[in-house]
Amino acid sequence: MKLILVSAVALIDRDGRVLLAQRPEGKAMAGLWEFPGGKVEPGERPETALIRELEEELGIGTWESCLAPLTFASHAYEDFHLLMPLFACRKWEGQPQAREGQVLKWVAPRDMRTYPMPPADLPLIPILRDWL
Repeated sequence: MKLILVSAVALIDRDGRVLLAQRPEGKAMAGLWEFPGGKVEPGERPETALIRELEEELGIGTWESCLAPLTFASHAYEDFHLLMPLFACRKWEGQPQAREGQVLKWVAPRDMRTYPMPPADLPLIPILRDWL
């Protein structure tokens, strides 16, 4: 089974809410809500990939020193296995904007269960709830 490494972030605002992005139509798992991030390219570190993805997807900039490793997801889908480190970030430059057709929403961790999410993301919710 192929292993896919994806780097994700819990962007946390001043009110303790986390930014979720809804996958747009035409993409796998369209309509589900997820943490921003994306695939780690060959030779790329998870932190570097996340900084790149945040610029591409949301138009914001951050620094490696602002990415705190929080937890990770390990989930077997039908045709691949996903390994996804989740970082926490409270400091960035710019205002997050949907650059790839996704819908963005700031959500309190206690309310995340009301948003349909990919199976790999679900175990991360209680960790965020307890951490925040």
